[in-house]
Amino acid sequence: MKVYRSLSEFKALKNAVVTSGTFDGVHLGHGKIISMLKETAAKTGGESVVLTFWPHPRLIVSPYDQKIKLLSTLDEKIELLENLGIDHLVVLPFTREFSELSSEKYVEDVLISGIGTQTLVIGYDHRFGKNREGGFDYLKNNAHRFKINLVEIPRQEIESLTISSTKIREALNNGDILTANGLLGRPYSFEGLVKKGRQLGRTIGFPTANVHVAKKYKLIPSNGVYAVHVYLRGRSFQGVMNIGERPTVDGKGITQEVHILDFNDDIYGETLRVEIADFIRPETKFASLDQLVGQIKADCEKARELLS
Repeated sequence: MKVYRSLSEFKALKNAVVTSGTFDGVHLGHGKIISMLKETAAKTGGESVVLTFWPHPRLIVSPYDQKIKLLSTLDEKIELLENLGIDHLVVLPFTREFSELSSEKYVEDVLISGIGTQTLVIGYDHRFGKNREGGFDYLKNNAHRFKINLVEIPRQEIESLTISSTKIREALNNGDILTANGLLGRPYSFEGLVKKGRQLGRTIGFPTANVHVAKKYKLIPSNGVYAVHVYLRGRSFQGVMNIGERPTVDGKGITQEVHILDFNDDIYGETLRVEIADFIRPETKFASLDQLVGQIKADCEKARELLS
């Protein structure tokens, strides 16, 4: 897959088969659309092209809305789309100026002149251009001018897509990891830099990696204890993660702390990836450190059971 970070990097194709969208999370619903795109390209002898936007339009339109959380960073999205086997990925920088582009200009400058679109795979409810004025009907009514073949994504697929995105976010916010992972078609994950915390875990025999997630828009699941797989230095480890305020030790602010099973190396300053496999229990305040230690031991055994 070739990746282009702007339209200026892309050379228009002779037979581009295109679809577009934010593709946040690249879940199973998105996978169906990509499959349709690839099948259409194969039938017409064309090359598959995915247009996506970054930053996510909502981050530009509502820059101060702290409630906006995304399922994937740009790097994650690129990796996931590459795994689906498309030919070209064009990342269009989404700016205020771009949001003011009319539907006419979007079709002519981006789809036709920029990409060389011959076939567009599009949902009945997909909107584009200033004030979301363009869509499937607009393209259909102007097909004689634009000379773009349209392949409509079935309504049920689009509705499933919308439901999936919403359900994944709701599931993660409720700690329902199994539902989220089922809709994603893979474990939900995030990456972060290991930073020094209070190092209390070492004093009770359970050292933890304090994982700092730099992208504030990245959705982190609800507070609780989770069974996780940790990817570090090209290896995979089992682990237990606590998301929350660590009430037993008077923690301040929400952190993501991972205890890697059977591992005790110094990994400060390293980046690790955490894949969340299952929910173990809610975060709890214990009456003493001894009770906390006993519960952590039980959590580790539960994690081994869930991850085996």
